[in-house]
Amino acid sequence: MYNPNHKYLTLSGLEPLVVTPESNFINVGERTNVTGSKKFLRLIKEEQYEEALEVARHQVEGGAQIIDVNMDEGMLDGVYAMTTFLNLIASEPDIARVPIMIDSSKWEIIEAGLRVAQGKCVVNSISLKEGEDEFIRQAKLIKRYGAAVIVMAFDEKGQADNYERRIEICKRSYDILVNEVKFKPQDIIFDPNIFPVATGMEEHKLNALDFFNATKWIRENLPYANVSGGVSNVSFSFRGNTAVREAMHSAFLYHAIKNGMNLGIVNPALLEVYDEIPKDLLECVEDVLLNRREDATERLLDFAETIKGQKKDTETAVQEWRSDPLQDRITHALVKGIDAFIVEDVEEARQSVAKPIEVIEGHLMTGMNVVGDLFGSGKMFLPQ
Repeated sequence: MYNPNHKYLTLSGLEPLVVTPESNFINVGERTNVTGSKKFLRLIKEEQYEEALEVARHQVEGGAQIIDVNMDEGMLDGVYAMTTFLNLIASEPDIARVPIMIDSSKWEIIEAGLRVAQGKCVVNSISLKEGEDEFIRQAKLIKRYGAAVIVMAFDEKGQADNYERRIEICKRSYDILVNEVKFKPQDIIFDPNIFPVATGMEEHKLNALDFFNATKWIRENLPYANVSGGVSNVSFSFRGNTAVREAMHSAFLYHAIKNGMNLGIVNPALLEVYDEIPKDLLECVEDVLLNRREDATERLLDFAETIKGQKKDTETAVQEWRSDPLQDRITHALVKGIDAFIVEDVEEARQSVAKPIEVIEGHLMTGMNVVGDLFGSGKMFLPQ
């Protein structure tokens, strides 16, 4: 339960979002980003803002608890686009209920967003790349606007690309923010850099494991700080192979959450329920993520070739689970979010019990308990 005396990250649109230790993973919608969505970029370039708002609406309806808005594109007036889009969001209560993440590498766009964003938003991001003076200046302005901040593991020497550099930069950034800027520690969100794995390069073998270990260190040593990241980066080597990417994202999230990552930018369309990943694929993926064997990359690449281009046989899969016992069918439908058979399954359940309430207290609650267990263990996420 929320206690105002506890130091929890608290954001808001029209509704508050309080991130407590008991909270499930907070999913940040990534489709309102001109660098990550060709459709959204086209709509913004053509000033089709009503259609662009629908992209944001679908994100919220799909379970995004924060929406990331990025207008960094060379041919765009980023300040105008950010201001216009955020003002339009403010007029749509069903979108504006969630907090905004103002995402830009250009300070003038970030500040333009801060001026018009309602509620308490998140700035993505600042870093020590340009030195302490600029870092402090930006942090003070973000504090003045009342926003939270994502801090990249990046300093004057470059991006942190190993465990030691990640914790060194995050510790230095935290100390400056908390001790000099007087920034609330719970309003600090670190991004310790998610880099691709299975690239074939020796120096990339520890990319995922270093992230997991740095996340654990941050959560244990930098009081009240949070950890986030862009999950799709980890599978960059497997563009075009959806099955491997889905498995990699879900397995990565499972281990990152166990180590303390509590927010992240995720495309729910590229996620599989952890327990539904085929065991042979999961073993290959986790061998890479956890660097469990020397030939992990080669084995995953070989396995990926055997399933490349394969499409899920939806019709066969439906026929298989539809022949399961009633409770298994209801549980499967709840886990997968399938509503196509809800009428006939609920009717069959009603006929099998003495009172209709027993359908809710029995069949449906049994299925929801499975969903709850998957949420709680980081094997399933809200957008799913």
